[in-house]
Amino acid sequence: MFYDIAKIYVKAGDGGNGCMSFRREKYVPNGGPDGGDGGRGGSVILIGDEGLNTLLDFRYKRHYKAPRGEHGKGSNRHGRAGENLYIRVPVGTLVKDEATGEIIADITEHGQEVVVAKGGRGGRGNSHFVSSTRQAPRFAELGEPGEERWLILELKLLADVGLVGYPNAGKSTLISRVSEARPKIADYPFTTLTPNLGVVEVGEGQSFVMADIPGLIEGAHAGVGLGQQFLRHIERTRVLLMVLDMSGLEGREPVADFEALLKELGLYSEKLLKKPLIIAANKMDTATAQENLEKLRQHVKERYEIYPISALTGEGIKSLIYRLWEILATLPGESLEQEVPKVFKEQPEEGFIVEKIDGEFVVRGKKIERLVAMTNLNNEEAVDRLQRAFERVGLEEQLKNAGAKPGDLVRIGKFEFYFVNETEGLDD
Repeated sequence: MFYDIAKIYVKAGDGGNGCMSFRREKYVPNGGPDGGDGGRGGSVILIGDEGLNTLLDFRYKRHYKAPRGEHGKGSNRHGRAGENLYIRVPVGTLVKDEATGEIIADITEHGQEVVVAKGGRGGRGNSHFVSSTRQAPRFAELGEPGEERWLILELKLLADVGLVGYPNAGKSTLISRVSEARPKIADYPFTTLTPNLGVVEVGEGQSFVMADIPGLIEGAHAGVGLGQQFLRHIERTRVLLMVLDMSGLEGREPVADFEALLKELGLYSEKLLKKPLIIAANKMDTATAQENLEKLRQHVKERYEIYPISALTGEGIKSLIYRLWEILATLPGESLEQEVPKVFKEQPEEGFIVEKIDGEFVVRGKKIERLVAMTNLNNEEAVDRLQRAFERVGLEEQLKNAGAKPGDLVRIGKFEFYFVNETEGLDD
């Protein structure tokens, strides 16, 4: 199994702010607050797409941001919710949180959706905060910030195209020209000791995976050389691309090589001979290549398609790549086994913990962090409400138990406060 990896940043939309408004009509006494709620921010959602084969597109665009919710308005008019942002990924993509390494999901089905960044809740308008002791609240909630994180996407790949050929036939040179793979290339046998993976871009949204695998020699089916290790990789590919050396140097005979390679494949498994196979007649930039090409064509006749190329100069490669893409488009996709649960449980909303880190007291908890983030700290009434909330949950007592003293810095989410005396609580 091969892996294609990408790193992306996702940011869900912030919730819209609640509105602070009062009803004012000429013939209606005691109008009262009528601020509407903000809309929820859009979420970022990954969706499995069996039509995609690689993560190549994420090399060109790495940042994804969903729209925020609209702000609330007067007359109890609520803001519109932000639209969700859908990102298509190939089936077989494993999604991890870059910061924690936690596996968020394993996308194994076409159409499977996973929320990777949840949109922020819209802030409530001032009409929600009316009570018997507070008839005209002059504050509203801010929108909750949307979740944001860096993700690691790992695609479990069954290579689309497997390169078949003798050592030094030019497979590594070919894959290095058509993709960003950079295998070690030198003039001696078994340069490639492990499979090299290359993602080949055909056009926008069109790409496939090519695997450069250790070269075959006679007796490979019985384990000679890298033998069965090579052939096991070939079993996982959808199309075989046989690379033949047309130069005639070092005693290489393209027709003999062709028959020997077919024999080794068939001896290992008859299924390999049933896979689509294309011949890349390589090293056409050499003096005797054209003569050897004609011999090969006469021998193969119409059994297989032959594409003359030069991996060194790039001659003929474009036509070969487009033909491979056309063949792959007609073949069914491979099935993948799910290796982990699709979605891991989120941490509970309630409760919080207090930790002392580098001289600061850090308060962690989804509910209390959301409460602070949605409070307008420039509004005195809103801050008073926040202080009473702290008292209800026992934050001051927890900070004292952790060793906090007046003047110590307290961090909640992205906000900082100074711990003061018991009667004043926390001040912005």
